[in-house]
Amino acid sequence: MSAQRRPFVHRVGQNTVHAALCSALVASASAWAQEGQSDTSDDTDVRSVQQFETITVQGSAGDGYQTREASSPKFVVPLIDTPRTVDVIPEAVIKDRGATSLQDVLRNTPGISLGSGEGGTPTGDRPFIRGYEASTDIFIDGVRDYARGYHEVFNLESVEVVKGPSGVLTGRGGTGGSINMQTKTPKAYDFADATVGIGNGGQHRLTLDGNLTLGETSAMRLNLMRMGGDVPGRNEVKYNRWGIAPSIAFGLGTPTRFTLSYAHIENKDTPDMGIPFRNDAVPDRVRPLEPNRKNFYGRKDVDFRQNKFDTATATIEHDFADDLTVRNITRYGKSLNHYLFTRPSFENCTKTDKNPNPAPSCYTEGADLQFTRSDRARWRESKSLINQTDIFGEFNTGSARHYFVAGMEFGRERLYSKAMDGLPGEDMGSFWNPNPNKHYSSNISYGPKTRDGYIDTKAIYLMDTIELNEQWYVSGGVRYDRFKVHADATTGRGGVPVPAAGRTDGIWSYQAGVVYKPVYYGSVYLSYGTSANPAGENLGQAGGADGPAGGATVHDLKPEKSRSWELGTKWDLFDEQMSFTAAVFETKKTDARSQDPLQDDIVTLNGKNRVRGLEIGVEGAITPKWDIWAGYTFLNSKVLNYVNNGENYSGKRMKFIPKHSATLWTTYQLDPKWSIGGGVTYTGMRYVDDANKYELPSNTVVDAMVKYQVNKNFDLQLNVNNLTNTRIWDASHVGLFANVGHGRSIMLNASYHFE
Repeated sequence: MSAQRRPFVHRVGQNTVHAALCSALVASASAWAQEGQSDTSDDTDVRSVQQFETITVQGSAGDGYQTREASSPKFVVPLIDTPRTVDVIPEAVIKDRGATSLQDVLRNTPGISLGSGEGGTPTGDRPFIRGYEASTDIFIDGVRDYARGYHEVFNLESVEVVKGPSGVLTGRGGTGGSINMQTKTPKAYDFADATVGIGNGGQHRLTLDGNLTLGETSAMRLNLMRMGGDVPGRNEVKYNRWGIAPSIAFGLGTPTRFTLSYAHIENKDTPDMGIPFRNDAVPDRVRPLEPNRKNFYGRKDVDFRQNKFDTATATIEHDFADDLTVRNITRYGKSLNHYLFTRPSFENCTKTDKNPNPAPSCYTEGADLQFTRSDRARWRESKSLINQTDIFGEFNTGSARHYFVAGMEFGRERLYSKAMDGLPGEDMGSFWNPNPNKHYSSNISYGPKTRDGYIDTKAIYLMDTIELNEQWYVSGGVRYDRFKVHADATTGRGGVPVPAAGRTDGIWSYQAGVVYKPVYYGSVYLSYGTSANPAGENLGQAGGADGPAGGATVHDLKPEKSRSWELGTKWDLFDEQMSFTAAVFETKKTDARSQDPLQDDIVTLNGKNRVRGLEIGVEGAITPKWDIWAGYTFLNSKVLNYVNNGENYSGKRMKFIPKHSATLWTTYQLDPKWSIGGGVTYTGMRYVDDANKYELPSNTVVDAMVKYQVNKNFDLQLNVNNLTNTRIWDASHVGLFANVGHGRSIMLNASYHFE
């Protein structure tokens, strides 16, 4: 964030109280107002407060649960004045909950459900926001992250989930929203924080966060991470990660600031696809069978996963004036998603044309029930270069105040792959007593590195929020993207050649909103926005099991279109230390991909679906000692028109989406040394197939924390996540297998702060 960027403000008439800081000042003003309100209305109080001179106070937001501003300059006003839902999970919540990955963070965020990869759909973080996939809508410091893998949190200050269509903010995609990971940057003061953690199953984690000033206006920062051990509750599944993230900044506190940063992260966790999900031979079986939750259905010392992320970023900011700043970000990214994993299923137990006589053991739920192990392998490399320029600031036109941002973006991504041969091959095993230690004769060999294709984007955008007076804001935005995708010629299934294909689309996105503020600490808003999903945006992953809606193939089709409206309210309560939000919304996708009812090989844009919902959120401090971060989301999803493989699924619920999800996390400081915390997360039942036949059961997961402050520099924190050892059903890939989350996880962290 720019040192000169407009801080969080309370607007009272034409005066401004800059509040990144001082609850005492706010409390004093509130008390003064209350003294004079015996026979007057709230409006009179506000007019009375307007008699103060302009007061400016500088400070920092601290380490609390409340966040009043998003990190991106595209959010030109504080969140309370922004007409959309934005969930910010700050570092304090991430640490208190003991989260170590983006998946941990998202699992505890209402309105987000998880999907699974399956070879054609690459493994990696696959969130669904408000019912729509957002795996390619993940950003780092506001710049799109093209990598497909599992992200870490050791170098993050916050995770920001922007709900609703993000076309104007982020470009293509973003139907249900987007996710921004805000990284740590150098500061103008020295510090070092080291944390060592040990837990059950041999879990261990080490992180280091150090900042060193190099002069009055420059500093460098270094973040390190190493993690290993067993995944609690899952036999043979292990963590193995490390990362390094150095950065250096020049010109801190001056009009011109320059930052260079780099991050290298490697993840070699054991790939774990969970358990075989369904057995069509067992009558009326619509939920996963429940064997010993520790059973591992993969192949020990055979299956592997390797994620590598390299990201280099140069950021330069310059303040032309106090109210006008330009920022340019250039980023080079390289990622590798390389794996061989076992896809466990009852595939050979299902009667099909290819398998007309399933094995007799498939029909028995006893010890001889058989499942199939099959190979899923991939070597995929992505290289990207992105340049993004924003100019943002403020100006007046008459009595109206404008807060604007304009910018342009250029992006280029190249995708490469290698064929993998010599895989172990398919075999069958006992479902109730799988043997992961079987010997497999395999000798993996790799073909030459070939390019799969490329994606080029060019964009220009403009957003403006107009403060008409202390009660009314109106906002609007427009963005134009030139999206070009090209898939190189390749060989498909069965050796069938697939010719090269490509297309270019021009995409217009719009957003508009109005905000009414009955008092300065509360707002009511109505917003509208659009987004678009062009064909080929997920280049490199096969549509396959996800059908034509997977958007994997470069079809000769125009982009899918979505539009959404949202009506909501936001309030800063309890001396403005706690934020309350509520919203109702509808997102409707028109021109969705679907198959022609009469010709399966023809994909059309005749599909339609929609999601209606309600969302409530609370974050911040109830008292100076009592913090809370909580939320609830209701999603009513419906397929309005969709055909796949000759079946019409109109009227069904959209797959992977729970109707109800909620989380509550709260901490309380018992005394200066002891703090306790606890929470519960609920995820409702989800269908995992278009026909709504197969479902993942609901989960209720309880977590707990206790912290002891030994002295001002040293503290101990004990986290017990999944306290009741609940079987967590994380995700499924269209009902073939069900991903199972960790069991009871106990972690003791010792942290030392060097001054």
